[in-house]
Amino acid sequence: MTRAPGAIVIGGDHQGLGIVRSLGRRGIEVVVIDDEHSISRHSKYVTGSHRFRELRTEEQTLAALYAVAKRRDVEGWVIYPTRDETVAALARHRSRLLEHFRVPTPDWPVTRWAWDKRNTYARAAEVGIPVPRTWNIASEDELDAVDGEPPYVIKPAIKEHFIYATKCKAWRADTREELALRFREAAELVGTEEVVIQEFIPGGSDSQLAYCAFFKGGTARASMTVRYVRQHPAEFGRASTYVCTADVPELEEMSLRFLSSIGYYGLVELEYRHDRRDGTTKLLDVNARTWSYHSLGQRAGVDFPYLVYADQIGLPAPSDVEARPGISWIRLATDLPTAAIELTRRRLDVRAYLRSVRVFDVESVFMPDDLRPGFAELALLPYLAIKRGI
Repeated sequence: MTRAPGAIVIGGDHQGLGIVRSLGRRGIEVVVIDDEHSISRHSKYVTGSHRFRELRTEEQTLAALYAVAKRRDVEGWVIYPTRDETVAALARHRSRLLEHFRVPTPDWPVTRWAWDKRNTYARAAEVGIPVPRTWNIASEDELDAVDGEPPYVIKPAIKEHFIYATKCKAWRADTREELALRFREAAELVGTEEVVIQEFIPGGSDSQLAYCAFFKGGTARASMTVRYVRQHPAEFGRASTYVCTADVPELEEMSLRFLSSIGYYGLVELEYRHDRRDGTTKLLDVNARTWSYHSLGQRAGVDFPYLVYADQIGLPAPSDVEARPGISWIRLATDLPTAAIELTRRRLDVRAYLRSVRVFDVESVFMPDDLRPGFAELALLPYLAIKRGI
């Protein structure tokens, strides 16, 4: 019998671990590539792991893939990115990589609509999808063009450099003076042209929503809609810490409209925020890859990593699958400290929190059939706090 193709997962944190378990439980070989101490390498479902000094640039990512190809027979294996910079590297060099691998990341002309928020918001406006009011200015001298009342949100058009430098997804400015200060600080990190200023949409984590899908041929072959319950940090979450599948039909219609307009293929998460001031739900971000809580889908009836694998290999797989509502996911390593801060600030009810941690369906890392990654994460918590702010 011909040996079935395996998978290469770039990034071995809890997101990558979800891919490893999805495929490994089905007997598919999985190799993990990382530039950090990886918890995925401890999974019983991983075939092998390789650590490299750094995987931040396109050149480093490609060099790592070809180095693994020299050490192992990975011809025709499916590549799964877990970070935005990896998505960009695969998209820009997709034609070259396809000579040796299967790459379920779209070409750059498609991926660029997700990679850069300026492109995302421009396309959303073209197809009639609400977005927060946004300003892109050329210099601090043009800050007068930013009207309305504070607070404002300062964020990068391209997340990569900003997040690694600040460990934050965005900054809040409560005064015009703070807006000017934060604009200068952001411009020093990413350049003036990449600084995005937006209106602040009030509300807690529960105003945050997301539509997740395996999208192909103008339709969602599988989908999942979630409502964030908590995120870390609480105001501008770099990552979700507690989410629950939900039924929010308007997200599907808007998401399909956006994805169809760019000719998208593959796994994708579209993040939204509901604005209670005017009743609209506004698009914030598009992630052209797996997302932190994708393992929730497996419990809710949608195994996203395997669906992509089956499509790439040409295996039969279910289509038009929707996740069941009411299924919850938690990452205790970040949810517990986030909740502690919110409880101290009296922005979280103690009884409501205790109820949520008693009834969750999926923990991001701890699984009864694969315990070692959970213990590895506990040991690595100090390292992760320093390296990426957890």
